[in-house]
Amino acid sequence: MTQSLKILVVDDDTDAADSLAELFEMEGHDVQVAYSGESAVSAYRDGDFDIAFMDIMMPGKNGVESFFEIRKMRPDAKVYMMTGFSVEQLIQQAIAHGAMGVLGKPIDLNRVLGVLDDIRPAGLVLVAEDDPDFGPELKEMITSAGYHCELVNNGKEALDKVHAGGVDVLILDLKLPLIDGMEVYSTMQKEHIEVPTIIITGHAAEHADTLAAMQDVMVTGVLNKPFDPAMLLDRLEKLAA
Repeated sequence: MTQSLKILVVDDDTDAADSLAELFEMEGHDVQVAYSGESAVSAYRDGDFDIAFMDIMMPGKNGVESFFEIRKMRPDAKVYMMTGFSVEQLIQQAIAHGAMGVLGKPIDLNRVLGVLDDIRPAGLVLVAEDDPDFGPELKEMITSAGYHCELVNNGKEALDKVHAGGVDVLILDLKLPLIDGMEVYSTMQKEHIEVPTIIITGHAAEHADTLAAMQDVMVTGVLNKPFDPAMLLDRLEKLAA
């Protein structure tokens, strides 16, 4: 080990958080533990850390929301997001909780219209798609079919629109910058926001990392739980070098 790091571990699972902290402490690092997103933000308000390991799915302020607050205070903060879900699990979970289905890319636009014809939304069809060619094309097609449609190109804007109300149908790409599509959907489910949702995804290889889009805001990386402690320490060693 080249140096001792000041590390923040954030997880509402106290056993998991304490175990991870103990692992780092055994390697000679200075570790602080937070069991909520709110506590993580408070920890950064009071001090600074070389790196944080933060769970995404937490009650109250989740990992993504906490990350954005931390980056406002510490623009150079290095954060590893931790998730226990694979893409396949998240898709299955979404469908189990009411998502209308999953459309693979390239999208059959007629299938999208077919779904909308079945729903007949009277209000807004919100398309969350960051592809600069496909997003506007999809919006134009839906608008031409007589529906009120708006386009956003990142997950944060999608959540803001949903929170504001009036969205009758959400067409949601999995791979979005800022907040990825599955995190958007998971947040809606946690907050009991019932908006009929059509999930768009590319080939499985394209989404090997559920939250790869978060690299767009310079998150240090993503770890899928359970992870190999040796792999974790190897990454930490490289950061400390």
